[in-house]
This record gives sequence, C-alpha cells and structure tokens, in this order.
Amino acid sequence: MICKRIAELAEGAEIAEAALVLPIFFMVLLGIYWFGMAFNTYATINRAAVAGARVAVAQTCSTCGNTAPLASTVVSTVTQVMQASSVNPSKIITYSPVYTNCPTGVANICTNANQNVTVCNNVQLTPPASPGAAACGVIVSFQYPYKFLLPFTSLNMQTIDLSAEAQMKGEF
Repeated sequence: MICKRIAELAEGAEIAEAALVLPIFFMVLLGIYWFGMAFNTYATINRAAVAGARVAVAQTCSTCGNTAPLASTVVSTVTQVMQASSVNPSKIITYSPVYTNCPTGVANICTNANQNVTVCNNVQLTPPASPGAAACGVIVSFQYPYKFLLPFTSLNMQTIDLSAEAQMKGEF
C-alpha cells in the first residue's frame, strides 16, 4: 500500500516537473527558430548587396565610353537575389552612411534608387588598402527590418534593422 502511494506521488511529481520544464523548452526552441530566421535574412541581404555591388562595378564596354550601370540595374539584381530567397524586397529601408570621395578628383555619385538601395560610385573603400593609394570603387547599402515573434519575452514584436553594405573595387 505504501509503495503504491509513493508510486502515485512520483507520477504526480513528474507531471508537475513536465509542466514547469516544457514551456521553457518550447520557448528555447522558438527562440532558436526565430534567431535562425534572422540569421538567414541577414545572410540573404548581404548576398544581395554583394551581387548588386558586383553588377555596379562592371562597366558597360570599353568602346562605348565605359559607363557605369544604372542604379535601376543594381536594384533589379538586389531584388532578384532577395526574391530567390523568399525575402520581401519591398521592405528595404534606406541606409546611407557618409562616404569619402576618392582622391582621383572625380566626385562620388550616390544614387538612392526607387527601392531604397543606395549605390555610390567612385568612393574610397574602407579599410584603405595597405601602403599605397586608397582603393576606389562602388558601395551598395541598404537596411532591412526584421520582426521577432517570441511571445512572453521582451523581444516579442520587436523590430531590428539589419544593415547590408557591400564594397567592390572598381577597375576604372
């Protein structure tokens, strides 16, 4: 009789322990999921910025005057990369840090295209190249808002702005 009662109490204790541990366990799993999604979004927007910079640094042709591609072409590339990873490009936020002009004497040209992607040509890249002249090139930058959905935490419905910036040396 006593053994049966102890066994019943032990089963009740297991249920109580599970009631305490399972919500915490599921919150940890949910946190892993949402931070993984944030990391995936961050990787995607950085990949999109690099692809945009690669397009922006490619000159048209040497016999045509070697002009830089239009900002709309760069934005189109950024949009395509983001859409391929199921990230909504219409949520892009403008991000325009201040850039230093290249010492070549030609002023930098920053274009904030229709999709809030900033494309700057003829800017000094950071960090500057080791000894010698500063490297000049193209910088593509933008921000993307990411919203966490972690109920019962301070991160629930919090939005953070993920920044993407890619620099490529121009062969001008």
